Amino acid sequence: MENLTASHPAYTITDPKTLMSSVVVASPHSGRQYDSDFLNDTILDDHAIRSSEDAYVDLLIDYVPDLGAPLLTANAPRAFLDLNRSQQELDPALIKGVRRQSQNPRIASGLGIIPRVVANGRSIYRGKLPRAEANRRISLYWEPYHAALNNLLDRAHGEFGRSILLDMHSMPHEAAMQSGTLRPIPQIVIGDRFGASADKIIVDKIEALFVAQGFRVARNAPFAGAFMTQNYGRPYLGHHVVQIEIDRSLYLNEEAISLSKEYEAVKQRLKAVLSDLIAFGSEERAMAAE
Repeated sequence: MENLTASHPAYTITDPKTLMSSVVVASPHSGRQYDSDFLNDTILDDHAIRSSEDAYVDLLIDYVPDLGAPLLTANAPRAFLDLNRSQQELDPALIKGVRRQSQNPRIASGLGIIPRVVANGRSIYRGKLPRAEANRRISLYWEPYHAALNNLLDRAHGEFGRSILLDMHSMPHEAAMQSGTLRPIPQIVIGDRFGASADKIIVDKIEALFVAQGFRVARNAPFAGAFMTQNYGRPYLGHHVVQIEIDRSLYLNEEAISLSKEYEAVKQRLKAVLSDLIAFGSEERAMAAE
């Protein structure tokens, strides 16, 4: 088995000593290495620019390699480049030379691959960015991250006959409260693009484990999954992707972007869930061999 542990400006991979599972755990939005040039370019202060982060999700799941699965975390922040977007999701309102054509809601709202806004629609820049700068960020950060993710998923599939990507995110408490008719308000939202990105057995297992730890769980509302689920989820080929959104208010002081006193307890509950999921992923190889 090739060991893929590596550090790169775009990402960090922490491999287990022994690969035990088809599960790959990733956090594409918790990066907080803010380049000084980027901070000089933004009109936001150092605190406001962080409001789009899935803050400290990487810390919530830092034990994953000890459980036998690889952990892939972003280093570059989401406000700089969004790894959960397609290379084609360029915003003509921000990037010079991009033609205005039919746009998906993410681009229209300023949340393309190079975000135009952070939380609450606050603009990141005073004007537009050169197309060359967008291409530079994609080449130096997006492409290496996705190459690394592809390698991890291909390795898992080769070893176990399937891969299960758990794409870990956090959602503002306000977003959880705006989850339509869902009551009580969910603390965990599982996204599988309404069954398109993962086998129902896997998604049912994930939901059951969160419920067993006392979390309130919803599926696909208000978040069903974005580029990761759409691009990598091919359950008919044995590639399963599930997006997991955690209510930030469970472990974070959202206004201060600091860990709350509940952080450790939530981390232990989440560890129990992921431990069982990674063990579930190891069972698949035994089942495939039978």
